[in-house]
Amino acid sequence: MSDSFQTRVRRLVADTGPTWLAGAVAAGPATMATLLTAGAAYGYTLLWVVVLSAVLGATAQYLSARLALPADRGIVGLVERHLGERWAWLLVADVVLAAGLAQLVIVRTVADVTAAVTGVDATVAGVGWAVVLAVGLAGRGYRLAEVGAKLVVSAVVVAFGASLLIVPIDAGAAATGLAPSIPAGVDGALLAAGILGGAVHVTLVTMQTYTVRARGWTERDLSLARLDVGSSMLVAFGGYSLAVFLVTAAVLGGQTELGPVSAAAALGPVAGGLAERLFLAGLLGAAVSTLGGNTVVPPYLVAEKLGWGTDVSDVRYRGLLAGTALLSGLGVFVGGALFPLLALVLAFGLVGTPFALAIVLLLLADEDAPGQLTAPTAAGGAATLVVAVATAGQFVAGHLETATSDPISALVVAFAVVFGLSTAVLCARVVRGGARALAAGS
Repeated sequence: MSDSFQTRVRRLVADTGPTWLAGAVAAGPATMATLLTAGAAYGYTLLWVVVLSAVLGATAQYLSARLALPADRGIVGLVERHLGERWAWLLVADVVLAAGLAQLVIVRTVADVTAAVTGVDATVAGVGWAVVLAVGLAGRGYRLAEVGAKLVVSAVVVAFGASLLIVPIDAGAAATGLAPSIPAGVDGALLAAGILGGAVHVTLVTMQTYTVRARGWTERDLSLARLDVGSSMLVAFGGYSLAVFLVTAAVLGGQTELGPVSAAAALGPVAGGLAERLFLAGLLGAAVSTLGGNTVVPPYLVAEKLGWGTDVSDVRYRGLLAGTALLSGLGVFVGGALFPLLALVLAFGLVGTPFALAIVLLLLADEDAPGQLTAPTAAGGAATLVVAVATAGQFVAGHLETATSDPISALVVAFAVVFGLSTAVLCARVVRGGARALAAGS
């Protein structure tokens, strides 16, 4: 390998970044747990969702990047300018609820895994991680989260990729999983929504508009943005998701009860007696990298809505970032089995995602930005929105019967009603605005 080629590769790695942060969040413990549970419980049945999640996740990130490149503010500022203050506050509420719930469960994950690896009490571990997170992000902000994201996501992809090379995959059975079908019952719908929600999530859609701006990218960096999205979401995240799912389906297929220790058997073929330690280390790394990315999102939106700066040079934003990190320590008190909780937070986030996607498409179609919504981006955005609505709808439908007796089901249904109606209103405006934008760009 020549020095000039190595130099170009290093420069490209250094130049990319915003979508790698999104990929780190997407490849977090919730996605890992959901993929493991789906592969173990249903074999290759949900392979089609795994493949689709990477494609649609990349599409959603590209749409958000395309919106952010020519913009002079983040998505909340754009919504406030073009749609009004009420819509901006609704978007903030959507993100804070989805990201906040995920943050609590991720801290619970970090605390449990740290306790399993070190023997330290889980409560002490969770609070300790919250403090470390607060100090690190408030001091270095976005760049620290981005660098850590690249390292951890790359390491996790390599670990499961190595397993994929050793584990024999039943190609015929895997091929049947490419036919779209969702196993009957709430669990099947939950896992399908969780897998898709890992890549197409309101947190990822909104954070991209801020991290692209934090990078200083403009319209001249559109090609770099495409490379960033393709390398992180399609290649790294897509490869990670396929490796985790296929290895689990091959090794653990048929197991309906799964936890961190039993899931470690998926790495047995490559790690032998070290499988449990290696798996826990990977789960911990994914959780820590996700914490960094997920923590910055609500502060981005809240700070912009309040008219504050969105980097650590503004002491108010720094305090908001540190406060969010410290409050996430409350996650150590969240009860319930860990893997089902992780799948639930992804599915819950997916319910609020069509609203954010509709906003992105509507802003791209705004008549003040002709040419931003091209026919291919419109088609990709529409497909992503339709699949997100359909998959989230299956998940919500499973909670309708228990909405009056189960608080979690009641929250899911109420969240779906508010943001479902809001999305319907926006979609009508997207259709009208899209037709004008495509006519202007032609």
